[in-house]
Amino acid sequence: MKLFHSHTSPFVRKVMVVAHELGLAERIELLPSKVHPVERDRSVLAQHPLAQVPTLIDADGHALADSRVICEYLDALAGGGLFPREGAARWRALNEQSAADGVLDAALLIRYELTARPESERSATWIKGQSAKIETTLAWFEERAGDLAERIDIGTVALACALAYLDLRFSDIAWRDDAPGLAAWFAGISERPSMVATRPPAG
Repeated sequence: MKLFHSHTSPFVRKVMVVAHELGLAERIELLPSKVHPVERDRSVLAQHPLAQVPTLIDADGHALADSRVICEYLDALAGGGLFPREGAARWRALNEQSAADGVLDAALLIRYELTARPESERSATWIKGQSAKIETTLAWFEERAGDLAERIDIGTVALACALAYLDLRFSDIAWRDDAPGLAAWFAGISERPSMVATRPPAG
């Protein structure tokens, strides 16, 4: 398998954490690609019309885009483990993944606003709105921090990658101050081998 990736993409990291947890990481060849909100990488575009990063090329040469699709594919390939099969546990994990991905979506929209637009075209109202989504979602997770415990599924993996991205790109957001339970949980899961192996390079 081949994965179009960027070392700093939080969605790529989510895929690779899943791959490590499932014992599939060594079967994935990483293909460096450019991540930009407007200028699409032509090598990825040749494989998938959205040119998303991550995009996975499976063993049969089929392209799978979007981290949610790729993670579920890898889970099925490995025989399951991170996606509960049924019942309340399944919907909890999927809902948590959606919420964590929403944090990343909002964070990336802020980053693109600050880096891809000229300063004169940036919208403070837009940034404030996206920041509010991050704040309310982290508060929602803080209320549920006790339920996270040692659970490893697609919901907790997605959340760990979202919090790690905030630390990487938004160090000015002191999210730990208002979410001590979440902070304690994150400190623990950050030391899992899968999280350590996928840390972005320094600098």
